[in-house]
Amino acid sequence: MSDQKKSLRVLVVGCGNMGASHAAAYHTLSGFEICGIVSTGKSKEVLNEKLGGGFALFSNYEEALDATKPDAVCISTYPDTHEKFAVAALEKGCHVFIEKPVADSVAGAERVVAAANKADKKLVVGYILRHHPSWEKFVSLSHDLGKPLVMRMNLNQQSQGSMWTLHRNLMASLSPIVDCGVHYIDVMCQMTRSRPTQVYAIGARLTEEIPAGNYNYGQLQIRFEDGSVGWYEAGWGPMVSETAFFVKDVFGPKGSVSIVAKEAGGEGKSSSIEAHTKTESIRIHYSELDANENFAKEDLWVNLQDEPDHQELCNREQRYFISSIEYNIDLTDHMEDAVNSLRIAFACDESVRTGQVITLM
Repeated sequence: MSDQKKSLRVLVVGCGNMGASHAAAYHTLSGFEICGIVSTGKSKEVLNEKLGGGFALFSNYEEALDATKPDAVCISTYPDTHEKFAVAALEKGCHVFIEKPVADSVAGAERVVAAANKADKKLVVGYILRHHPSWEKFVSLSHDLGKPLVMRMNLNQQSQGSMWTLHRNLMASLSPIVDCGVHYIDVMCQMTRSRPTQVYAIGARLTEEIPAGNYNYGQLQIRFEDGSVGWYEAGWGPMVSETAFFVKDVFGPKGSVSIVAKEAGGEGKSSSIEAHTKTESIRIHYSELDANENFAKEDLWVNLQDEPDHQELCNREQRYFISSIEYNIDLTDHMEDAVNSLRIAFACDESVRTGQVITLM
């Protein structure tokens, strides 16, 4: 980092899994200072104690924003608050780190980006897989497979207790294929480097514990301009099967690349936050045949045992955040990609609700 006269004062808003991890990053990394912690419940007291105590605690976001006058705000609340909280921070002259999705509507996400541009402040969206070296390699290796690509991905979570409470609360505003799907849609767009043209999706409501009209299982399919296709599925709840809940796979004319998570993909791991980003090893398969039409090359295994854990990934996200401010990184593409993946996810959500194929303009 370049010479910095003072630490970036950050207001932490939301103290759940991601908010607590980002707060831990601010607490341990140089260049940051937590100036306040906000939550509507007792999670702020729990986080305050975990970090050693002494932080200013607030139950009201607007009051915290006025009282602390932060340089930056970290937003890890439920999606239906994202737009309001982000725009308020940007209008106060704060930089914003926000967990995905940017908002609970495409128009809302566009308003957040517009507010960031108007304020000339940085807006970094928590696309954690973009900071994972193994996922970066997964995407990079896909570019050697030829075109078109076939991409198969899922993340089903068998949840109970606090995780089921979290999932129920999330589904008050978003479906699983929107909330989680934006990550994997983003990965597919990076792999194909092509424009999505059509989506189709299905969904099922497997419990009356979520709002009528919403669904806790969904599967989406995307067709790209270059002929590539991809699917993603996500299910949340105590009824979800842990059979094949972790699939991360891509193949093209020249072969395939697969993430193989033997431990993270095992029984009892689907609700683990750590397991969501685990890779462990990548299997590369070559389609080339010899004169006898047997495979000409053996599969290659790339072991990834030294991959960063969830906390280190959050640390890397925050290093990127402060670097974007320090070095005035142009985040135009970053913000456009975040809105674009959300636009595609909501088109999939529309397809579930209407039963129609949605054409993307």
